[in-house]
Amino acid sequence: MTELLGLTGQLRLVGVALIVMGLVHAALPRILGWPADLRASSLLTRQVSYAHLFFIALTCTLLGALPFAFAPALLTGAPLPTFLLCAQTLFWGLRWIMQFAYFSPRLWRGDRLRTAGHGALAVLWTWVTMVFATAAVHALG
Repeated sequence: MTELLGLTGQLRLVGVALIVMGLVHAALPRILGWPADLRASSLLTRQVSYAHLFFIALTCTLLGALPFAFAPALLTGAPLPTFLLCAQTLFWGLRWIMQFAYFSPRLWRGDRLRTAGHGALAVLWTWVTMVFATAAVHALG
């Protein structure tokens, strides 16, 4: 259990969480009601939406596989792993900012499920960003 609390363990847990997030994207269109919303859209808009969803899911999965499979190597302080940790910190930090600065509260206020989802994602992106930031500082230090 104490292994999970260490930085290597936290990196691996973040990796699992991001892989799961990537897999959840398979159900996201149904959860968000995309089929009905996109039915009135052009074929191009529908196909671009689903293509982007696929690549976001793939990106989450691959960015999660990296710390899951290579957590100790990421903490070595070598230039490439340190760059990858800094890049992940920037990427997920920007995602954290988007949670508050881009998505309108009108999307979730007054809806218990969406409010819970907003809160859960805020916690998730905070944790993911902090783990990568801590790992980057460790690798730089």
